Amino acid sequence: MSDNELGMFLRIRREAVTPAEVGLPTGPRRRTPGLRRAELATLAGVSVEYLTRLEQGRDRHPSAPVLSALATALRLTTSERVHLHRLAKSADGGFTCMGATTPARAVRPTVRALLDRLEPAPALLLNRLSEILAWTAGYERLAGPIGLLDGSPPNLARFVFSDSRARTAYPDWDHVADEQVAALKQGPFRADWHIATLADELAVTAGAAFAGRVDTLPGLPKSSGVTRLVHPDAGELRLAYETLELPADDDQRLIVHLPADSATSAALDRLTGRHPGALRAVSS
Repeated sequence: MSDNELGMFLRIRREAVTPAEVGLPTGPRRRTPGLRRAELATLAGVSVEYLTRLEQGRDRHPSAPVLSALATALRLTTSERVHLHRLAKSADGGFTCMGATTPARAVRPTVRALLDRLEPAPALLLNRLSEILAWTAGYERLAGPIGLLDGSPPNLARFVFSDSRARTAYPDWDHVADEQVAALKQGPFRADWHIATLADELAVTAGAAFAGRVDTLPGLPKSSGVTRLVHPDAGELRLAYETLELPADDDQRLIVHLPADSATSAALDRLTGRHPGALRAVSS
């Protein structure tokens, strides 16, 4: 698997920006998706040769002004700018924010109390290894029959890539798999020994389904969206989700699911045994 995360991120973002978005003409003979290297280099005020070295991993230490210029030219969001900064720092290999810390598995009492308050909504708490540390009874009713909570501790990424039930549970499995890889790559990735060990395991158990994504996907999973899930009793559900990051010392994230439509709302009410409308659908 490639260790040129910085270069890959720059190339993928360059190919995602259309000439029209940055005020450039779109010619009929364009064979390159998005911007050409020369176009991005001009917009960022760097040489094509230097940009090529960055994308190919032959230079991994761009200055702060260069990073800022590239981020502006690529129209990066705030979270993408933070991710770019992290990639540039982790490419050095001398420092990572996580250091050698073990992924947090203890759950603070107030976080457990928060999960209790979220009932009957399906909600779960994950650490950076995608280990599921705690969950609501609402989530257990959804995930337990599917097999998502098997393991000690259960691991969402391992389930998606290593459990044959995952492709039945997730009709949009490819999208879910993309998001799991993006979540693992959000931080220092292979500079983190614990994540690197999990990545090596999944590369063996899932093969190209995992390794191919590592080599083509940048980090930054979507913090919100809609996931389709097939439940053995409730059928197909459309679940809107929101991701809430806890403080850095916790190294954990909370994901809360809500019904995305009235049919899912009714199905969750039946699973919960509550009166209709207890879990109201998210208005579109």
